[in-house]
Amino acid sequence: MKREMLPVVKTESARRLLMDAQGLLADPRRRLSRDALRKLVERMGFVQLDSINVVERAHHLTLASRADHYRHADLQRLLEQDRTLFEHWTHDASAIPTKWFAHWKLRFARERERLRAHRWWGERMGGEPEKMLVYVRERITREGPLRSQDFEHETRAAGASAWWGWEPQKAALEFLWTTGELVVARRDGFQKVYDLTERVFPDEHRAPAPSLAEHVEWACSTALERLVVATPKEIADFWKAIEASQAREWCAEAAREGRISAVLLEARDDAPPRPAYALNDWEQRLRRLPEPPARMRLLCPFDPVLRDRARALRLFDFDYRFEAFVPEPKRQYGYYVLPMLEGDRLVGRLDPKFHRAGSLLEIRRLFWERNVRVTRARRRLLEEAAARLAQLVGATRISWPG
Repeated sequence: MKREMLPVVKTESARRLLMDAQGLLADPRRRLSRDALRKLVERMGFVQLDSINVVERAHHLTLASRADHYRHADLQRLLEQDRTLFEHWTHDASAIPTKWFAHWKLRFARERERLRAHRWWGERMGGEPEKMLVYVRERITREGPLRSQDFEHETRAAGASAWWGWEPQKAALEFLWTTGELVVARRDGFQKVYDLTERVFPDEHRAPAPSLAEHVEWACSTALERLVVATPKEIADFWKAIEASQAREWCAEAAREGRISAVLLEARDDAPPRPAYALNDWEQRLRRLPEPPARMRLLCPFDPVLRDRARALRLFDFDYRFEAFVPEPKRQYGYYVLPMLEGDRLVGRLDPKFHRAGSLLEIRRLFWERNVRVTRARRRLLEEAAARLAQLVGATRISWPG
């Protein structure tokens, strides 16, 4: 089909389709059983994990923004007891449905080859990486699940090689986890506890890896299902499992076969529409979409609808930068800023901090987007959102700036 004959997906339509695919149009007041939580993570694809705890950890913020009745313990049980989720890399550390574990085997193999060729890893393991890997593997085989700190107090004999230090052992643990020999069996205070993959996921460990063709098909089809409308690069970036060139080839072939549709995405600032691809039923989905919940929600900085900053700018007209790693004098908004989602619009940013000792949720600064009128009703929606955040983290008081 010629470009001028392709349907154009309007920005508002692409935005709402993405929000629906990522669980942001469902009623957040609904009950959320542990199985419903598993299905929510599967619907989203994964949930990013992050250690920063200035307010609450990223995964809890992300899931609580979609369900008022989210419980921390349910996610922990899915990961550590039910084993229906596992922890590994997508674009970053994430909780991922275990049903897709086999597709990480290709990633394990790629990472093993890459890391073994990388001089830094050999140096980090004290210059004797194979010896260190054997040592760490044997300890976990013999003793069971271990943390990096379980290696910290080993004494270094006078004149012993540097590989007996803590850092080489931590590097070995990460190497073995990244390459699939170990998994994160649980976390203690967010510190990883590693165990052998064959003990934690015996069936998945024995299952064969998919072929490359099967893997590309899975990576592209599951990504598009969770984006609905996307460019090949956005499809490849979803899992960070394949190259953009592989996604382009898959999209072209799937469109020729009629399995997906070629479309044009409306662009910003009167730029010409961008070529993209969509699920064949995107227009039917659009007609069935519910209205966005009539409330304001505070999104995690790593929320799936924000992770691709260029896409967030295109769909929400929201220019977002995570500033935790920006030197303080150069920060524009704050260390851990939560975007404010009202309906399907990002209307502002909140700079919060939870003071656990005093049970105080401090709103340090508040920024409204341009052309957003701060009415009493909008302020009330924000106060309700802050109250829900306070309940999530266990704060009994909220303080506002000024």
